[in-house]
Parts: sequence; C-alpha cells; structure tokens
Amino acid sequence: MSSLRKTTVSGLVWTFSQQFGVQLISFGITIILARLLAPSEFGLIAMLTVFMAAGSVLVDGGLSSSLIRSDAVTQRDYSTVFFFNLGGSIVIYALVYSLAPYIAHFYKQEILISVIRVYAIVFVMNAFYEIQNARLTKAMNFKIQTIIQIPAVLAGGLLGVIMAMQGYGVWSLVWMNILQSFLITVFHWVLSGWRPSLIFDKSSFKTHFNFGYKMTLSGLLEILYKNIYVLIIGKNYSATQLGYYSRADSLSQLPTGNIATAMNKVTYPMFASISQDNIRLKVVYKKLMQQVIFWNAACLVLLYVIAEPLFRFLITDRWLPAVPYFKILCIAGILYPLHAYNLNILKVKGRSDLLLKLEGIKKTISIAGIFCVIPFGIYGLLYFQLLFNVVACYINSFYSGKMINYPVKEQLKDILPTLILSAATGIVCHFLDIFLQHNLHLPDLGRLLIDSFTFFTVYLGFSHLAQLDAIYDFKQLILRR
Repeated sequence: MSSLRKTTVSGLVWTFSQQFGVQLISFGITIILARLLAPSEFGLIAMLTVFMAAGSVLVDGGLSSSLIRSDAVTQRDYSTVFFFNLGGSIVIYALVYSLAPYIAHFYKQEILISVIRVYAIVFVMNAFYEIQNARLTKAMNFKIQTIIQIPAVLAGGLLGVIMAMQGYGVWSLVWMNILQSFLITVFHWVLSGWRPSLIFDKSSFKTHFNFGYKMTLSGLLEILYKNIYVLIIGKNYSATQLGYYSRADSLSQLPTGNIATAMNKVTYPMFASISQDNIRLKVVYKKLMQQVIFWNAACLVLLYVIAEPLFRFLITDRWLPAVPYFKILCIAGILYPLHAYNLNILKVKGRSDLLLKLEGIKKTISIAGIFCVIPFGIYGLLYFQLLFNVVACYINSFYSGKMINYPVKEQLKDILPTLILSAATGIVCHFLDIFLQHNLHLPDLGRLLIDSFTFFTVYLGFSHLAQLDAIYDFKQLILRR
C-alpha cells in the first residue's frame, strides 16, 4: 500500500471516528436537552449562529488554510499566524461585545445582550489552539484530534444537561459551548507538543495573508448565505419557529455535515500533496465523490422516510412541526458534501481568487432569490434552498472539473446510478412504513428499526448486484486495511 494511501485511509478512519464520535455524543446530549428545554431557547442560540460563525472566520483570516497548503512552513510562520489570531480574537470579541445591544434589538430579544457577551469569549479561547489544530491537520494526525474532541464534548454536554435540569434555560447551551471550547484549548496545548515563539514576521504574514484574506471573504459570504435563513426566520417569525427550523437543520446535518466536514479535513491536505498531478487528482477526486454520495444519499433518503416517527421517538410530539422542514432539508443536503472538496480543488491549485469570485456570484444570485421568495414564507425559503444547492453544486463542479479534466457531464454520469438507487429504495421503504403504521400499528421504535434494516439491506444488496463503483471501492478499502 502506498504511503499516501496509508495516510489517507488512516486519516479517513480517524477523522470519521472523530466526527461521528463527537456528533453521536452531541446528538445524544441534544436529545436530552430538547426534552428539557423549549424550542424557543434553541431558537435564541440559533439567532447568534451567523455572528459567531462570522467572528470565527475573521479571527483566523484564512491563514490556517494557507499554512496547511504551503509546502515549507517554519516555526516563524506558525508563530506569526498564532499571534495574529490571538490579537484578532480580542478585537473581534470587543466588536461583538459592542454590537450586542444592536443584535438584540434586531431580533427584539433583550436577553441576547448578555448571552452574546458571555458566549463570544469562545473567540479568544479558540485562537489559542488554531495553530496546533492546523499542524495536526497538515500532518493528517486525526487520531490526536479525536482524543481531544470527544472528552471535551462529553464534559460540556454533561454540564449543559445538569444546568438544564436546574432550570437555567438558554444559559445551559451557552455554558456547554464555553466549557467545550475551553477543554479543547487545554487538550491541544497538552497533546500537540507545539508552543509559539515570540516572533512576528511581516514577510511571513504578508505571504499567508495574501492567500488567506480571499479565503476569509469567501468564507464570510458562505456564512452569510448559510445563515440568511436563520436571520430572516428569526427576524420575521418567532423564536419558537426558528427553534423548529434550527432543530430540523441540525438533525439533517447529522449525516451531511459530518461527511462533508470529515471529507474536507482529509481531502484538503491530501489534494495538496498531489496538486501538480492532474491525472492522479482526478482519479482520487472521482472515487471520493462517488463514495460520499453513496453514503450521504442513502442516509438522507432514509431520514426523509422515517422523519415523523424519528422526531416523535427522540424529542417528543412538541417538535413535530419541524418534520416538514426536516424532510425538505434532507433532500437539499444530498449533494452538499460535494461542495467542500469541489472547493478544495480550487484551494490546492492556489485559485483563491477564483474561489472568491465564484462565491460572490453564487451568493449574489442566492440572496436575490431568497428575497424574492420571502412572501411565500418559510416553505418558500426551504424550497429555494433545495433548488440553489443543486445550482451551486453545478457551478463548483464545473470549475473544479475544468482544472482536472473531469467535466460536469462525466461527474453526473458517475453518481447518477447511486442517486437513482437511493430514491428507488426510499420509495419502497415509504410504502413499507405506511403498511407498518396503518396495518400492523407498530410503535415508533418498531417502525424505525424495520424501515432502517430494510432500507440498507435493499440498498447495499442492489449496490452489490449492480456492481456500483462506490461499493466496490469501499470493500477494497476495508479489505486492504
């Protein structure tokens, strides 16, 4: 097995262990919290999502991505970026602290003033470990990242549950996230083995900033786009409705977000290592694309089918108004993981200028479309999100495909069998679920177990019979471990 393949397989195993381990713990904790807290309290935290995400991007300035993609990185580079991040985090915290009353006024929620002023302290905490994390990612050392993430999330979650049981409401969610951030910072300093030197090199900063600022601007556009739904729903509807949307979105992101994040962490440094070999890059890109669609499409189609019993079984009847939102978001998320490493092709090719340009074009079209569908309510926003995800995926695939001679038509041909099979399997399980509900009167848990078992039995069975490339590659990956 080649060195790159060994590193990649190991990276995939550990990053998926990290991502899904963390998310399974978070998922369990969220289920408990959803039973203890009101939808409106989740809605309050959701209102701050765009500001917290934007602040995090501004703190780093895209410099960590530059460090990961660069071949020769020295202690001087790492230390320079570390002190930039630390200084930037203090500035961003002060800015958010000052803007808190205006944010609260925008949403007409006075409590947000104190909430965001406390919550935003995570900017400073996170700045203390960004470089250690970048070094681990560059080395594809996801084992240590897994060891760091899981206990931190578990401890923070336990604090959140205890506070929720004691009646602290939204503050349960705030202090849960603060403790998680603090512990992640501490563990990085203990386990990573890196310390900054008292150096700030202007030349090094300029080199990384020239790449990073474009990444930052494109990242801000992405955050604005992803959270504009939250802004609009939070502004025009109640915190409770935003809570329903937020919960539906987070549950639909369980497979989508985890697969995208895990694949992004592995593919970026891996693509960077073979960025000059377009033939090899295309082969790797194709295999990853087929693999991610194979699993992501299956998970989301199944979630669509079992949405109602799943919500009722996990978080009770009071969250059922979120089910229709959830179903639309599941379909919208099928192609979403492709965005991450489509854009990684542009990054490793050093085309952050094109990345910024594309993000600007996509987001301009998207925001214009969003304002056009506002009169149609939340469902207008959700269906537009579904449509635009397809459009955005096409745009990303078109330009990244041109760079590695992998046109969109060929990409679509490679993933179409998987999309057809997942849809057909979903239809079969939909009618099975109707039968289980109305004829056998099975409880929710019974429906969930039978539907899930049937779905994956049929899906994997026909994938094997059809000899899909994705299932063949997956078997080879397991056998050669």
